Amino acid sequence: MSLVRTASRKPGVTEERPDAWWRALPPLPREFFLPAPDQVARALLGKVLVRREPGRLRAGRIVETEAYLGEGDPAAHSAAGRTARNYVMFGLPGRAYVYFSYGNHWCLNVSALPDGEAGAILFRAVEPIAGEELMASARGFEYPSPAARRRLLTSGPGRLAQAMGVTRERDNDKDFTDPLSDLVIVEDGFVLGEIVVTPRIGISKAVDHPLRFLLAGNPFVSGKG
Repeated sequence: MSLVRTASRKPGVTEERPDAWWRALPPLPREFFLPAPDQVARALLGKVLVRREPGRLRAGRIVETEAYLGEGDPAAHSAAGRTARNYVMFGLPGRAYVYFSYGNHWCLNVSALPDGEAGAILFRAVEPIAGEELMASARGFEYPSPAARRRLLTSGPGRLAQAMGVTRERDNDKDFTDPLSDLVIVEDGFVLGEIVVTPRIGISKAVDHPLRFLLAGNPFVSGKG
């Protein structure tokens, strides 16, 4: 029986649970994603991103996010208005926005704010807690050690998307709040520890805004905490 890891009563500690228990958890409701992107980005820490497929499951605890505030945020794709690329940011909250970055990897986001207002949260890193072998196979990369493999599987938005099998064709505009979706975000009662807030990284505009959120001391975050 395949096992996954989920929350215990101690901050940052997990215990094993069967896949069936994990699949039964309902996705976060649309109302969760209605607030401002920075609020949603913080609230997403500790939640779990789950890819549910027949006979197999991949899941990672969200340990790092970045908020993008909409048309007034120079670093956001929505700064220039609605386009064929970014229309999801302007739509219903709780939907997947997937884009190609630097010509070599996909990035996964979730939309925030009410319909018609642009906002999104980038998933920068998750901690693998189910389907690690599936993630490694999807990454298709040779690691120097098992410890290094686990650390690097989902640290950074490109690695995360590849490990979770995310592409624009497959997932753009997918509804995270739909119980029938194969890509959902769930709550398992994980007890948060300290949250660190820093400026966003890997961007050239609005670089000083404190809109990156991460779990303090978590080894799976990308860049420096």
